[in-house]
Amino acid sequence: MKRSFVGRIALFILTNLAVVAMLAIVGRLFGVDSFLARQGSGLNLTALLIMSAVMGFGGSIISLLLSKTMAKWSTGARVIDSPRTEAESWLVHTVQRLAHDAGIGMPEVAVYDSPDMNAFATGARRDSALVAVSTGLLHNMRRDEVEAVLGHEVAHIANGDMVTLTLLQGVLNTFVIFVSRVVGFLVDRFLNRSEDGEERGGTGPAYFFTSLVMQLVLGIGASLIVAWYSRRREFRADDGGATLVDAGAMARALNRLRMQHGEAAMLPSNMRAFGIRGGGMLALFSTHPPLEQRIQRLVDGSWRGGRARYATDGAV
Repeated sequence: MKRSFVGRIALFILTNLAVVAMLAIVGRLFGVDSFLARQGSGLNLTALLIMSAVMGFGGSIISLLLSKTMAKWSTGARVIDSPRTEAESWLVHTVQRLAHDAGIGMPEVAVYDSPDMNAFATGARRDSALVAVSTGLLHNMRRDEVEAVLGHEVAHIANGDMVTLTLLQGVLNTFVIFVSRVVGFLVDRFLNRSEDGEERGGTGPAYFFTSLVMQLVLGIGASLIVAWYSRRREFRADDGGATLVDAGAMARALNRLRMQHGEAAMLPSNMRAFGIRGGGMLALFSTHPPLEQRIQRLVDGSWRGGRARYATDGAV
């Protein structure tokens, strides 16, 4: 059976949500939410903001620190410590050269078994990242196209995309947690009034239900922002691939993906680390721009306006 797995960004978001949910459950078990509601009708907004930031950034930072481990586990990727074949030797040396040109430390290089043409990069630090490619990509693309794909992934690392995504996700998590609990508190106070109009102390079921619903709704909105940022970072990574290798090879690699999979097949449940898109409303949740748009930028030269610049030995 073909191994299925989620994309690196989807995996990051899911891990982040799981950690935030775990922290929220632990907080409630220890009475943190009840503590935030002062005696009477007030809400300790300062304490709530601090708690929201700890939970929000805690979730995203832990997700980042686990990103390499989770990626290896989810794909079954094998890190190439000692190349077994000429292709693996070429792969390691190519990544080494591109990393040097981009001014970053040598990433771990891994290969995973999959007929799909895919690649991904992840890691918490620019000088200690992971670049992995599928066997399908190695077998079905020309070497100049594979090199362009590797340049795209190295550019993700050089641009610090995972760290920036972590900070963005942390800010959004903090906002979601803070606002959902404020709204939950206000709704609970409105419904928890006595017949004479006085507010009862403590928090009731309405607080937990409302804050949960609001967290889900606001979380969807936050995911739209993360997806929008991810689409922008894909353009920058394309620019990096074109700069480090060749715009033509980068365009051909994307076109090979488009021709093999077709746009209708670019939104499966498994990871599309290099070319994901959806149609209609799904496009708002897509982490990658349309392939046609990415290819057109490379073909008509408009990518040069936003190209990444690296301190390289004549590579730019």
